[in-house]
Amino acid sequence: MSGRQGNKLPSNLPQLQNLIKRDPTSYTEEFLQQYHHYQSHVEIFTFQPDKPSKELAELVMFLAQVAHCYPEHMANFPQQLKELLSYHHTVLDADLRMTFCKALILLRNKNLINPTSLLELFFQLLRCHDKLLRQTLYTHIVSDIKNVNAKHKNNKVNTTLQNFMYTMLRDSNPTAAKISLDVMIELYRRNIWNDAKTVNVITTACFSKVTKVLVASLKFFLGRDEDEKQDSDSESEDDVPTARDLMMRYATNKKTTKRKKKLEKAMKVLKKQKKKSKPEVFNFSAIHLIHDPQDFAEKLLKQLENCKERFEVKMMLMDLISRLVGIHELFLFNFYPFVQRFLQPHQREVTKILLFAAQASHQLVPPEIIQSVLMTIANNFVTDKNSGEVMTVGINAIKEITARCPLAMTEDLLQDLVQYKTHKNKNVMMSARTLIHLFRSLNPEMLQKKFRGKPTEASLEARIHEYGELDAKDYIPGAEVLDVESQKEKGGTQEEDGWESASLSEEEDNEDGEWIDVHHSSDEEQQVVAEKVKSMPIEERKAKAAAVSTSRLLTQEDFHKIRLAQLSKELNSAPGKAAKRKNIEIDDEEEEGRGELLSLRDIEHLHKKPKSDKETRLATAMAGKTDRKEFVKKKTRINPFASSSNKEKKKHKNFMMMRYSHSVRTKNKRSFREKQLALRDALLKKRKRLLK
Repeated sequence: MSGRQGNKLPSNLPQLQNLIKRDPTSYTEEFLQQYHHYQSHVEIFTFQPDKPSKELAELVMFLAQVAHCYPEHMANFPQQLKELLSYHHTVLDADLRMTFCKALILLRNKNLINPTSLLELFFQLLRCHDKLLRQTLYTHIVSDIKNVNAKHKNNKVNTTLQNFMYTMLRDSNPTAAKISLDVMIELYRRNIWNDAKTVNVITTACFSKVTKVLVASLKFFLGRDEDEKQDSDSESEDDVPTARDLMMRYATNKKTTKRKKKLEKAMKVLKKQKKKSKPEVFNFSAIHLIHDPQDFAEKLLKQLENCKERFEVKMMLMDLISRLVGIHELFLFNFYPFVQRFLQPHQREVTKILLFAAQASHQLVPPEIIQSVLMTIANNFVTDKNSGEVMTVGINAIKEITARCPLAMTEDLLQDLVQYKTHKNKNVMMSARTLIHLFRSLNPEMLQKKFRGKPTEASLEARIHEYGELDAKDYIPGAEVLDVESQKEKGGTQEEDGWESASLSEEEDNEDGEWIDVHHSSDEEQQVVAEKVKSMPIEERKAKAAAVSTSRLLTQEDFHKIRLAQLSKELNSAPGKAAKRKNIEIDDEEEEGRGELLSLRDIEHLHKKPKSDKETRLATAMAGKTDRKEFVKKKTRINPFASSSNKEKKKHKNFMMMRYSHSVRTKNKRSFREKQLALRDALLKKRKRLLK
């Protein structure tokens, strides 16, 4: 009976909790008894809220566990807990405060509390100086909002909480403001609150006086979404012409050196086109969702000019402003003179500043403003007094800026930069050549005749648009290679007759025992059509392309043919230009497709690895010599402290001392026969060992 004495329900709360969950009605009296105990403990607690109370903590957790079994009796319990926390959270004992919060989380998981009021209370509790509590509340807030929006978006709850968070971001307590911002960023990254309102609430944090809040909001706008990047990598590229298509096209005819070179050139162009067509997916949907980017960028620039933060924070502000200007094509003319002040080779993180200058360039900026930036870079970087790496970085930056704003490049500056094509430093030389290649595609007329390369159909069509000019086409470029009527409309009922005639001719040919001619429509027809299009004047080509674009629906095969025709324009010589002179070969730098933003590699790219100095080479050599104990001969001596033998001492003696010794003078060399016998015995011994 001694074992039964411990089975007293009023004092054994875990057992009572288990029994109540199984049969609530049978244990109502015991529950009410514990509930009255709880109320009396609460009254005592209100007189001394800073005093720890283990009994109250146990009763609160017990009632939270069984609250769903007695909804009538426990209707006021959650509200009472919230009031205790809201009134006394600053003076409460840390363990008791954590217990109250866990009890409320338990009640919320059982859907006994409204999420809005509870989450507002938890945001207020973030002001407490208790790191463990803040981490617990942060985890619950994120998971609870995620569960609320699991089946469908709960706009009512979301709007209320977003409005409340807008006030929390301006809270006087920096810790509470920072965690509120972290909650919003985490919910955005989980695609729960990925709307414009969340983004525009986060924009207000960019003007916070608290450095941690400011940096967190800037990192949000400057960050990248890795999931989207993985999705972009997995996208199919079925509509892009493949290398196999080109190989099949050129393999059908006679193999000559000229055709081989043409194939190699076609493969290069195809590789370049694939890189251009590859979509650049970044997490810049947040930047796109800003309501008034012009006003936001102007405020950020004003903050940057008066900023007294560390240099790293200023760099982040410059990065965000340049992205806003480049993506939304804003007019922020004061930003370019501000950046110009930092464009010196000795400036810290100057390559990133050059990147910001390139990102902030677009076609709508007046060319005079960008010209001053280009001249500053050319005067400070691209001079013979600087090292090769500095000159390379300067030319790369000029190339990226002019790729986005071609009108900013003057003919005199271009002629000066092109002369570095023959520079003794390979990095400078290759950077100048990439600039030549850029202007071959943008505007070959700006280059000297010897740098234009062999004229192609694409280079004849290339031209730089005037400032503010919009090139809107009413047709699909390259559609002239297609027929006005599709093959299905032409064929219709003729398909069956065609098959019958083909089968009859096949039988006749089989009787005669001759070869059957198979018609390859894909390549041969396209070559015939391409030759016809070449002979057409430009106006007639445009008219036919417009007729094709408006008269029929294009399939994937049609777009495939159009892309092949556009690729061939970069290969085919311009009419009447083929036999004039040979092409000047310039090593092609594979240009990566320009997305909304640039990478630092575009500015810092060096074709030749710089030589390392003596200290670096010595450090590398010493690093390779560590932990080489496995290559050292192990000593097999029993006693490691014993002296060396006479045999070991002989090895360290000077040769001139040992030369006339008796052992050396009487040493006989083996004869050839003795060596033969020794080799035979060794081989026989080895064979016996293998056969065992």
